[in-house]
Order: sequence, then structure tokens, then C-alpha cells
Amino acid sequence: MLTEKHDLLHEFPEFNDRIRELKNNDAHFAKLLNEHDELSHIIHRSEIGVEVHADDYLETLKKQRLALKDELFQLLRN
Repeated sequence: MLTEKHDLLHEFPEFNDRIRELKNNDAHFAKLLNEHDELSHIIHRSEIGVEVHADDYLETLKKQRLALKDELFQLLRN
């Protein structure tokens, strides 16, 4: 099963330079980005069958990832 990439560089290619800049110069942004990437990794491993998680737990992780993505997007736009 192929799953799509959810890292910010794939989600927002137009902000490529801004993502790198904030990741290197803004500790809060870097922390949120790391949390987003960790959630994406866990979700991806579950989707490809490497790890097994209950559906409701996986849904919670996806909602958390979406909330982080929204917050990161707001920081990118500012």
C-alpha cells in the first residue's frame, strides 16, 4: 500500500525556503515541526502495516497532525 507524504516540504513546496529558515532560527517552529514529523512517521508505519494501532488512536494521531499542520502553516504565512 502506498501512502502519500505528509511532511511540510511536500505539503507546502512554495514555502520550502521559509520552512528551512524557521526550522533553523525559530525554536518553537522547530519543535512543532518535529512533533508533526513524529506523528507522520507513526501514522505511516501503521498505514503500511509495520505497527498496529487501534482505529480510534490512529484517528486521534491524524487529528493532532492536522492541528500541528494548521499551526505551522499560520507561522509560515506570518
